[in-house]
Parts: sequence; structure tokens; C-alpha cells
Amino acid sequence: MRYLMRQKLLSWGDDFVIKDEDGREVYFVDGKAISLGNKASFQDMAGNELAYIAQKFLTLIPTYEISVAGALVAVVKRDLFKFLHHTFTVDVPGPDDLTAEGELMDHEYSFRRGDAPVAHVSKQWFTLADTYGVEIGEAEDPVLVLASAVVIDLVCHDHRRRR
Repeated sequence: MRYLMRQKLLSWGDDFVIKDEDGREVYFVDGKAISLGNKASFQDMAGNELAYIAQKFLTLIPTYEISVAGALVAVVKRDLFKFLHHTFTVDVPGPDDLTAEGELMDHEYSFRRGDAPVAHVSKQWFTLADTYGVEIGEAEDPVLVLASAVVIDLVCHDHRRRR
């Protein structure tokens, strides 16, 4: 499935609108403007919360938790010892962790489970600032992958928010 993820430029928090391949708005990410650390509610268009993203404090590297209905489903963190480019790990319960690797600063990276690619994020075909495509494999949970892409955007492009 393909999605178009666009950050709203004029908003109080880090808000995103996500459309499906037919151009329909299917998800909204409501970034909390006034909070300690980055927090966001990942919602369907009816306002139902599908996941909650929260930055963990007192960690050496940027670390975020993704919860669904109050239960932790993933911990997303940047690998510490990668100097040429960033790598992120999406630690899920069990052995099926994801890794995001590529040109993360340029929104050009892939999610992999082991050696198998499961999703790709690309800004290559979009000229609008903070707009990029996300292609997710059929067997993958789109909310988990899209929420992880939001975390990567928050970590890799935090300098935009400090202006």
C-alpha cells in the first residue's frame, strides 16, 4: 500500500496528514505542542487514537515508545555508533524487529526485517517541503510503519522546530 505523508507547516505541534494511494486522508498525527518531549497521537480521520508516540527521557540516544491502547508495541531508537548515516531500530515484542536505514536526513530510506525489505520512504518525487511517499508491504502493519516514520522525522529533522 502506498501513502503520502505530509507535515502541516502551520500548526501548533508536529502534525501530519497521511493520505492513501487514492488521495483520501486516512490518518492524522496530532503532535502535542505543549509537552515535555515530543508526543503525538496517531489517529484515524474520525479522531480515534490508533497509537500514541512518546519520547523517553534521560536516554543517551533519541528513544521513542509507540503504544496502542496503553500497551507498548514498539521502541524506536537511533543506533548510537553509526557515523556516516543514521540507522534506527524498531524493537517490537518477539524476534521481528525492524531496521530503518538509508539517507534518513533526505527522507530516502527503507525499513527491513532481517534482510527482507518491508517498506520504503521516499521524498524523491515530491517537491513540497516535508512531503514524502511511504510504500508498505501488504503483510505489514501500516500504523506501526507510519508511526515509526513520524519518529524518524522528529529525530532527524528536529532542527526545523527550533527556528
